Formats: sequence, structure tokens, C-alpha cells
Amino acid sequence: MGQHIIDAHAHLWLHQDTVVNGSPIYQLEPNRSRSMFFGEERQMLPPYMTDGQNTAERFLSNMDYAQVSAAVITQEFIDGLQNAYLMQVQQQYPDRFFCFGMPELRKPGFLDEAKDLINKGFRGIKVPAARLPQHFLSDEMMQMFHLMEEHDTILGIELMDGNAQVSQMEEVISDCPRLKVAIGHFGMVTRPGWLSQIRLARHENVFVESGGITWLFNDEFYPFPSAVRAIREAADEVGMDKLMWGSDYPRTITAITYRMSYDFVTKSQELTDDEKQLFLCDNAKRFFDFGKLMELPYIKNMSE
Repeated sequence: MGQHIIDAHAHLWLHQDTVVNGSPIYQLEPNRSRSMFFGEERQMLPPYMTDGQNTAERFLSNMDYAQVSAAVITQEFIDGLQNAYLMQVQQQYPDRFFCFGMPELRKPGFLDEAKDLINKGFRGIKVPAARLPQHFLSDEMMQMFHLMEEHDTILGIELMDGNAQVSQMEEVISDCPRLKVAIGHFGMVTRPGWLSQIRLARHENVFVESGGITWLFNDEFYPFPSAVRAIREAADEVGMDKLMWGSDYPRTITAITYRMSYDFVTKSQELTDDEKQLFLCDNAKRFFDFGKLMELPYIKNMSE
């Protein structure tokens, strides 16, 4: 298509060793790209990443090959807190990555952690609300959102399925109208009531990113025609200028290649070239305030 591409939802980590809801999540050793995930062995990384390190340099190699100019690095409790590493990544590759910080939101005192992360230079704070209690708003949480609004810090958030937490997000948006919000996982698009999350983007500073959409439509598999139809349906609700592509790298590329995680959009006949440009680049560039994007030429495969 001759355009730049920005990935609005990806993950990085040097080491994965954490506990979520009492269940350990950790790398299986030695020389395994699999993890113990809520008591089950799962292929967490592509099988050639045998050391368990999901590094910026490996991602940049994938990005360069797939002609993805920049990426937004989010966080999740299942990755463990990665703030130290992601600040290093942000400082080393400022033109390629926007990194979210994440305080330990499951314990009181996270407001001070959020202040520290913002002071250190993180321009976004991640809240995996779907893994918090359904009623996740507290005085401390609202104080954090007001702090973020004051410092022009972006909120990245993933909600429980359907409308379980939508009314709370409406409250946040009403109280913090200048807070920029990125709703993750395309509103959990394959679950009932997903459009209630998409409609949050009718508010001026709320956008939606599609991280994990290929995972959510994995049973259908490539080229994910239902995912394209969902993008079309969401655009009809809030406008294509409120939607951003995200890959959910690296977990999604255990099933497909990194390029496949977006080229089902570029190859679709159901979206116009202008709509693809907005979805794959322009909206994320504006929302996350990326500067000049890297030009990446197409490199032929040996099999071509």
C-alpha cells in the first residue's frame, strides 16, 4: 500500500515470572519458549525464542521485516511488571516505541507509583481493568486518573467482557474529559455486548485499538473475514478515525506471522485505502503523538 504502519498494542519483556489470582506464570526451563499459564503449559512465544526473552531487538527485527515503523508497548499482569525494562527501551529507541508504565494496581499505594512512573518519563499508564474487581473505581484510582489528565498521560485500559465496566468508564470520562483513553482488545469483539465498549469512542478523547483481534477470531483463522466485518461495524458506530490496529505481539504470532496480523486488513476489499491508512497508521500517529516515522523498504524472501 505504500504507507507507514503503527502497531498500537504489543508486549515486551526480559523475564516473565509473576502470579495472577494466585496462579503462577513463569517461563519453563531450560530452552523452552513455553510458559506455565494458570496451571497449563502454553506456547507463550514463537518456538525459536528458546530463552524466553521477548526483547525490543527481536521485535524490531519483526517490525522491520513486516514494514511496521513504530509500536506501542503495553503491559499486562500476566507479563509481570516490566517498567524498568520498558523505560530502557523507551530511552534507547524513542522513535520506534511508545511504552506504557504500570503500577501495582492490585495493592493500595499505587497512586505514588503512578506519580513516580510519570516523573520518570512514561507518557502512558496501563490499567488491566478486566483483571481487577468488576467495580475497579476507588478514590485512589480516580485520583490517579485526575493526575494523568493533569500531566497529559494516556490511559490504556482493557475492560471485562461486554458492558460490565462500561458505566464506570463513562464516569471516568465524564470526570476527566481531557484524559486520552485507548480501549484495548477491540472491546473484546467476539463477546456479547462488545459494541458497548466501542461506543465509548464517541467521546472526543477515547479511541479503540484492535490488539488481540486475530486471537479473538482465531477459530475462523486467516484472513479473518469476520474481523474485517467487525472493524467495519465499529467504524459505522464511531468513525474509522477512532480505531487503531494492534497485533498483541508476541503471543499472536505463535499462530500466524507478524505481517499476517495486519495484512488481512490491507488485502481486504471491504475497506477503502483511506480507511486502511487511518486504521493502520494515521489514528495511532495522532493519538500517541509519534514524530517522523521510519521508512522501511520491502525486502524479498529467499523463496520469492
